[in-house]
Amino acid sequence: MNCPEEIRYSKEHVWVRLEKDIAVIGVTDHAQDELGLISAVELPEEGDELEQDDSFGSLDGRKTVADLYAPLSGVVRAVNHDVIDNPSIINDDPYDSGWLIEVSVEEGEDLKWLMSADDYIDYISNND
Repeated sequence: MNCPEEIRYSKEHVWVRLEKDIAVIGVTDHAQDELGLISAVELPEEGDELEQDDSFGSLDGRKTVADLYAPLSGVVRAVNHDVIDNPSIINDDPYDSGWLIEVSVEEGEDLKWLMSADDYIDYISNND
């Protein structure tokens, strides 16, 4: 399982990479593997406001449909339309070209409530 160290992870299998006041958000390698081939992606619109822990979209995989839960609050600044047009990008490259949305957050946003890569791997080992 691929879990880059510079990324933080939620218990809902969503990752966050903070770049100053922008949080890039996607689903983990583990999540895409569990879903199987992803065939459809539903994401919010640019300008939508997200509240932490609220659903912001869904992924339709071969095995199930999974809701996506916001790991933080903020305003959607960008949506990756490439994954909407070609959802299998998420299966091929969940941490780079398979990102889902970018969210504007307060500068200096603290992501300590999210897990490190090691903690996420432990979480999966004990809960999945």
